[in-house]
Amino acid sequence: MPELPEVELVARSLERLVGGRVFASAKLLRPGLAPENTPREFARRLRGARVERVGRRGKHILAEFDNGQVLITHLRMTGRFLLLPERGALPKHTHALFTLDEGRRLAFTDQRHFGLMKVVRAEHLAEARELRGLAPEPFSEEFTPDYLARALARTRRGLKDVLLDQAKVTGLGNIYAAEVLFLAGLDPFAPAAGLAPRRVARLHRAILDVLGEALAHGSTMNVDPEDIDGSYFGGGGFSGRWRVYDREDEPCQTCGSAIARVSHAGRSTYFCPRCQRD
Repeated sequence: MPELPEVELVARSLERLVGGRVFASAKLLRPGLAPENTPREFARRLRGARVERVGRRGKHILAEFDNGQVLITHLRMTGRFLLLPERGALPKHTHALFTLDEGRRLAFTDQRHFGLMKVVRAEHLAEARELRGLAPEPFSEEFTPDYLARALARTRRGLKDVLLDQAKVTGLGNIYAAEVLFLAGLDPFAPAAGLAPRRVARLHRAILDVLGEALAHGSTMNVDPEDIDGSYFGGGGFSGRWRVYDREDEPCQTCGSAIARVSHAGRSTYFCPRCQRD
C-alpha cells in the first residue's frame, strides 16, 4: 500500500499536471469508490471547478477547488491516476473520470476496488472522518520527540504496531516502519511504553531520516503522466534501497547477519536480529 512518500509524489505530480485546470466534467463510474457521494452529486460538486491546489494529509490526497469543494482520495493498494489524451479507450478498471478544460482526461483506476474518494466542503475538511483522527505530520512542528514519547507511553502494543497506527504516527506503513526501526536499532516487537528517552529520540530521528530520504528520491524522478503512481512503484522507485524490507536471509548491510522475517498481525516484519536488540 502506498505510504507517505509515494502519496506525496502523486500529490505533487497532480499539482503540476492539473493544477489550475478546470474539471469540465466529473464522472463516478463505480459508485462504491465514493460511497458517501452519489454519482450525480459527485459530478455536480466538481463540474466546472478549477483545481487550486493538490496536497496531502497522511496517506490521503487532497484536491482543493475554487468552489470550496475538496476531493479526498485514498489510493489504498492499487489506486492509480493517469492523465490521458482527449480520445482513446479507457484503461481497464477505470472507476472515475475527469475531463479537463483543455481536453485531456484524468482517470482513476483501481484493480482491486479498495481505493476511496469523497467530496467534502473545505470548511468541513478538518472534521472529515478520514482526517480528524490523524496524528501530526512527521515534518510538522507538532511532531517532536516529546510528542512521540507521549504517544508511545499510552499503549501496551509493540513498537511496530504503534508506528502503523495513523492516530499515533502519520504516513508510515509496513515498509517504512521496518526501515525506520532498523535505522533506529530497535526491536519491532519491543513494548512501546517505557522506551528510554534516548531511544525515543533515536526513533524520532529515524522516522524523519527514512521519510526524508524517500521523499528526496521521489523529487528527482521523471513522472510519466500516463502512469503517475507507477513511476514510483515500478523499476524507478525506491525499492532497490531497502535496508531490511523484503530482504529475508540476505546479509545485513551493517553487521552481515541474515535478515529475519516474522509474520505478525497479518504482515511480514523484516529486521536484523543482531542490530535490533534494543
